[in-house]
Order: sequence, then structure tokens, then C-alpha cells
Amino acid sequence: MRRSVLHRQHGKQGGGGAKGIYAKLTIAVVVLLICTLSLLFSATIGGNRGSLEPSDINAEELWESAKSGGWRPSSAPRSDWPPPPRETNGYLRVRCNGGLNQQRTAICNAVLAARIMNATLILPELDANSFWHDDSGFQGIYDVEHFIQTLKYDVRIVESIPEIRKNGKTKKIKAYQIRPPRDAPISWYTTVALKKMQEQGAIYLTPFSHRLAEEIDNPEYQRLRCRVNYHALRFKPNIMKLSESIVDKLRADGHFMSIHLRFEMDMLAFAGCFDIFNPEEQSILKKYRKENFAEKRLVYKERRAIGKCPLTPEEVGLVLRAMGFDNSTRIYLAAGELFGGERFMKPFQALFPRLENHSSVDSSAELVTNTQGLLGSAVDYMVCLLSDIFMPTYDGPSNFANNLLGHRLYYGFRTTIRPDRKGLAPIFIDRENGRTAGFEQAVRRIMLKTNFGGPHKRTASWRMK
Repeated sequence: MRRSVLHRQHGKQGGGGAKGIYAKLTIAVVVLLICTLSLLFSATIGGNRGSLEPSDINAEELWESAKSGGWRPSSAPRSDWPPPPRETNGYLRVRCNGGLNQQRTAICNAVLAARIMNATLILPELDANSFWHDDSGFQGIYDVEHFIQTLKYDVRIVESIPEIRKNGKTKKIKAYQIRPPRDAPISWYTTVALKKMQEQGAIYLTPFSHRLAEEIDNPEYQRLRCRVNYHALRFKPNIMKLSESIVDKLRADGHFMSIHLRFEMDMLAFAGCFDIFNPEEQSILKKYRKENFAEKRLVYKERRAIGKCPLTPEEVGLVLRAMGFDNSTRIYLAAGELFGGERFMKPFQALFPRLENHSSVDSSAELVTNTQGLLGSAVDYMVCLLSDIFMPTYDGPSNFANNLLGHRLYYGFRTTIRPDRKGLAPIFIDRENGRTAGFEQAVRRIMLKTNFGGPHKRTASWRMK
């Protein structure tokens, strides 16, 4: 019975002839058109200034932050995350070595290590000698009260190991010193480190740079790192005020760009990029490399061809010009002492004469006396964070650049220009060999494929849940 009913209905619908078929085709075309327009609209608003690949770069648009695509920053716990218990397993003391941003990463790891071991964290020590020769310490750079209060539901933090009374005498707990393995897994902290802490009452982990694995398959632990880095670690009020004053002066004439010009001795020695320097400079770089890095066969032409060499200042300028930025662009340079001196800077200055740094914008005694120390680095960090566009010229092993890239994503997808050194290398090599035709178009073609600070897929092994 059911089959015959269906057959009759089908026959009835088919009786409309050409008119019925035409009506169906019309509806199908309309639906297809609506779907196509919807897809185009979604592509336009969903990506980084539109995920449809643009035909060219509009430099004016880059002064504005990228579209969020609906993403927003959040490092708050999303599962059961109890506050630290009253009783802890002991005290954790760490010495964070390296520059300001390497220390910053180490502080994030110290907080996480304390949480993992249920330890009371002693305010992290900042190495005073190995890099900056600056003894400002944590209290001289960061807002201590804000740091402790922001993390009070994550870990217990005190400024020093307290004294204890035993047998009627008052004495300090002596922390047992341990050298943690590089990129140590969580299991090392919950076994080796925790055992010694419970035996001794306190442990002292030194050095503490890159001593906890970056890739941890626990989203809550990664969120804690974000809370430390983007919320708890706030510079002292005088540093914030100084940084904001510099930004206000730079913005007085409109937009400004910040560039981390990583053309410094340590990075050039690390990269093994010697051949563009004179014999005396090459000797300095090779000596520095031998003293500070593992021995490795490095061939300049091979390194250059695969984008392993930092961009020269001139190459940075040529990329920006090809992208459409003209010589009126105001640029703030965050950099240490550029290796090779003026001869490398002159071509860049010729392209972009409106160059500034923290000393040229603000000549206050506070900066003049500490321009290369932790204070100068902290000011550079804040100015780059607040700038309209940030451009790191070497974001491989650079703690400064990588911290800022994450921070700018977290606070509103602020525009970043990240040169694809591998893609650009053959273009620059052709230019050096006299093949200059189509140079700017070739640069733009490579840069169009890069991300300008918008939401993008993370390629690490752990995933947010």
C-alpha cells in the first residue's frame, strides 16, 4: 500500500512538466547563489584581514589591528583548579639567567614548577652578571605586590625563605642546590626535585633557563604560563609611566612602527653568518661562537640560502619599501649594539630617516644611566608591545621577539610583520648578483603568504581543549 501511495505522489509531482522543472532549477540557482555569497562573506570577515588571498599589500590597512575572527584572550582555568593548600611540600628558589625576556620565560616556568610540586615559590632571582651586569633584581623591574596577588589562587609566593625556630633557636632553611636538566619533563619535578624538597625543606634550582619542557599536554598548565606572562608580570609603575610617555611622543605625529633589529654579535655568531664582515669582525664572531656555542660546521652560503641568517638593516628597509611604507614612516628601533656599526645602518637610514630609540625619544637620566640594562630592555618591550606595528627581524631563538609575538596576539591581534627569511633569501641573492628586475613584486609575493598578526593555527603538539 505504501509503495503505491508513493508512486502516485511521484506521478502527480511529475505532471507539472517543463514548468515544474523550471521552478526547481530556479530555486536551485538561487540557493547556490546565496551559498556562494555566504562563503565569500565568511572568507572576507573570518581571516586575517580576509582569508581570501589579497592581490597586493595595502600598507595603510596594516596600521590597524587584524580582525579577531571571534577569538578573544582567556587564560582563566576551565576545569577544576583548586587554590594552593595551606601546607606545601617546601620552598622553591630559582635563579633565572640570561636577558630580560629569557628570565621572563623562566619566571613563568618557576611558577608552574611550584604548582606542580605544591611548593611555596620564593620570589625568583634575576641573574645580575651573565648578560646585563645589572643588579636591579625582580623588585627593581617588576611590581612585586601585583605579581603575588595575581597568582594567589595558583601558587603561594613569598619574598624570602622564612626563619624557623627549632630547639629554642631561630635559623634559616638552607636550600639544597640542584642543576635541573634542560627541558626537564614534569616527571623530573614530581620525583627527583620533589624528593629533595621534602628531605631538605627547600631546593635551589640554578641555572633556570629552559629547565621545564615547553610542550606539556595539559592545557591548564599552559594557561597558567599565560596568566604569569600576560597578567602577573607587570613592570614597576615608573617603567610603565616612562614607556607610555615614549609611546605618546611617538604617536604625536600619527602611527609608528617598532622593529627589533636583531643584528647583534651573539645572534650573528649563533647563526654562523660571517662572510659579509671584514676579517677582523669575522675573527670576533668566530671567537664568540667558539666560547658560547657548540661546535658545528656552518657554511655561510648554505645558511643564507635557507634563511638562517638575520636580515641586514638594509634588507629590512627594502622589505618595508616593497610593502609600500615610504620614508615618512616613523620607526622605533629596539636593539642592542648593532654589530658592524654605521656602515650597516646607513642604507637603512637612507630609506627610513625617521628612526628613533628610547634614548632619542626620552633623554631622562633614568634611561641614560641604564640604557643597556634591564630597564632599557623593559622599556623597549613595552614600546614594542604598544606600537601599531611590530616587526621582528629574527624570530627564531629570540626570546624578545617570541614573547612579544605572543603578547600582541593575546592583546587584540596587533599587527606584526614577520619576514619569511627562507622565501626572501633567493630574492636578495638575485639582487646582489645584479638581477633586480621585479624585485619589489617578488618580495610582496612572499610577504603576502605570511601572517600579519591575525588568528592562526598553532602547530605545536599540545592542543587547547
